[in-house]
Amino acid sequence: MADNYLEYRREAYERRKEEWLRKQGHLPRKPRRLEKPDDEAL
Repeated sequence: MADNYLEYRREAYERRKEEWLRKQGHLPRKPRRLEKPDDEAL
C-alpha cells in the first residue's frame, strides 16, 4: 500500500461528505468573494 493511502481516502471522504451535506441544506453555501476596488474611497 502507498504511504498516504489512508490520508488520501480521508480527504476524498471529507470532500464528498461536505458536498452531500451542502446539497441536503445542512451547510451554508460557499461564500462568494466580493471584488473590492483598489481604492476604498471610491
